Amino acid sequence: MPAIDLGLPAPLPTTPVRRRTRRIHVGDVPVGGGAPVSVQTMTTTNTADIDATLQQIAEVTAAGCDIVRVAVPTQDDADALPAIVAKSKLPVIADIHFQPRYVFTAIDAGCAAVRVNPGNIKKFDDRVAEIAKAAQAARVPIRIGVNAGSLDQRLLAKHGAATPQALVESALWECSLFEEHGFRNIKIAVKHHDPMTMVSANRLLAQQCDYPLHLGVTEAGPTFQGSIKSAVAFSILLSEGIGDTIRASLSAPPVEQVKAGCHILQSLGLRPRKLEIVSCPGCGRLQVDIHHLAARVEAAFDGFPHPLRVAVMGCVVNGPGEAREADVGVSCGNGKGQIFVHGEVVRTVPEHRVVDALIEEALSLTEDTPSAPGGEGS
Repeated sequence: MPAIDLGLPAPLPTTPVRRRTRRIHVGDVPVGGGAPVSVQTMTTTNTADIDATLQQIAEVTAAGCDIVRVAVPTQDDADALPAIVAKSKLPVIADIHFQPRYVFTAIDAGCAAVRVNPGNIKKFDDRVAEIAKAAQAARVPIRIGVNAGSLDQRLLAKHGAATPQALVESALWECSLFEEHGFRNIKIAVKHHDPMTMVSANRLLAQQCDYPLHLGVTEAGPTFQGSIKSAVAFSILLSEGIGDTIRASLSAPPVEQVKAGCHILQSLGLRPRKLEIVSCPGCGRLQVDIHHLAARVEAAFDGFPHPLRVAVMGCVVNGPGEAREADVGVSCGNGKGQIFVHGEVVRTVPEHRVVDALIEEALSLTEDTPSAPGGEGS
């Protein structure tokens, strides 16, 4: 029988074609040039508190972070950089504002990169040649960061607001300051609190340069709101091949930022999936408190070191079929739970035993499997 043409559009590729960029290296992490999209966060400790900062870096490392940034607003923070860099398992970026002299301190301390925002660094124009020379000699990339809240006042006056055009013009002008001295080991970030403004700015920027881009919806908000805003912006741009590193800038601990970023990349197929909880949203057919059960399962599997899909279903309509798609799963009803492993019912347990049974089957299933690097969130 001949094929029937339904007039449907051709299917989209499952993996977007990445934008071609220069490749830089932030420590041992390649960025751009086809390298995997990396996840970043920023510590919230006083950088001068070396132990607290290293503890937070260890926590985000375990969650799957690739690169970490630390704030350097004071001399005490700058003085702490050598010890932090020496003990951190992640490449450390020094975040410099207002005082250009800390850039040289960060380079000397062995930081993997330095983030600057010329819009708020006093007399920055006069120090570019020195900074470019020092960074070039140490092979340290510079991240040019442009935020709506710290846009150069001349461009803010010209455009009247932090428009996509203003953000891009600022970023490219700041890059040109370094390019005049032959320095192109650069990554750019143009960020805005509005996802669509941020998307428009990065689209424009991607058309006008070949530098790798860091994506972030700055001041995205609390965890729920911020995760959605970040996911919307990142998904649009990454599906178009734009973006080389990301940070979910949530008003939440850095570990939560990392988890959100990792899950966004996993959902887009840009990072191998780790542990995934599949659970139904709930409806009038339920005979179990699915929200409570799903939360209990999520808590029980927190930190589980193997890449499994765990299904938690609450009724007999979609439950059995969905549970069979998972590595392990349960379909609940009438005070009981049918436990599935790779699509086969292996046992039925009372409802209060469901979580324990899922853990037992998952451990049995993975007992001879090496742990995934970085745990659940990597």
